Amino acid sequence: MTSENDVSLIDRIFCFESAIACRTKVFDNHYHSWFEIYYLESGKCNYLIEDTLYEIKAGDMVLIPAYRIHKTAYSTASHSRLLLSLSDSYLPPYVHTLLEGDNYIYRNPKITADAYAIVKNIESEYLNWDSYSSDMINGYVHMLFTLLCRNRNYYKNERTGGNIHVEKILNDIKSNYHCDITLSRTAREHSISPEHLSRIFKKETGLSFHEYLTSIRLKEAERLLKLEEKKSVSEIAFSCGFNDSNYFSHKFKTVYGLSPLQFQKRCR
Repeated sequence: MTSENDVSLIDRIFCFESAIACRTKVFDNHYHSWFEIYYLESGKCNYLIEDTLYEIKAGDMVLIPAYRIHKTAYSTASHSRLLLSLSDSYLPPYVHTLLEGDNYIYRNPKITADAYAIVKNIESEYLNWDSYSSDMINGYVHMLFTLLCRNRNYYKNERTGGNIHVEKILNDIKSNYHCDITLSRTAREHSISPEHLSRIFKKETGLSFHEYLTSIRLKEAERLLKLEEKKSVSEIAFSCGFNDSNYFSHKFKTVYGLSPLQFQKRCR
């Protein structure tokens, strides 16, 4: 590795990371200031992006623009994945066409082998960095996006084998996040025990009921902080379902790295 790899991740123009037979199960909600390409080599996982849960299988590619909250939870004993972190300078101008309609998942078996070969070429350049590698990687990244654009996939987020209770509850939370939602009340409404709901919700999503509810509320709070300049942080917190503005500020800063007030001022 060259000295470029000694630079902190946030200052890098490009970073490549691989994990082989990794047994980590769940990662916390987070976001980045760079574009991310995730390729799952083996295993399965549930991928939460913003407020939508996707089932990812080997060969799938996930395209995550900057500042999108996401989280992975793996449903297999081990998995292998590749991760590319890219600054804007590596992205072709037409990359946004792949994300129309918030279509973050790319699944097309016809070009899986070709896409994987390009990603592995990028890995080889990164691991054997020299004065030409930046230009080579830039070319490979453009080649990858061109391949994806030429072969648009028709991925539909249809979760197979999902528990019917969990599917309904996910939709309920999205529609009623601003209300006083609790695990026990939701369980009662669906005629199941809180313990059973907690267990199946975690199994299906990789998140606890409270974690998912909080992620939905934080996403709405982010939107309001950008748009509602005259509203106070407390007003926004309560309108999103948080009963304690201090707790809201703590959770917001944990995910976004800024307090709600700092985030609001930055967006003005």
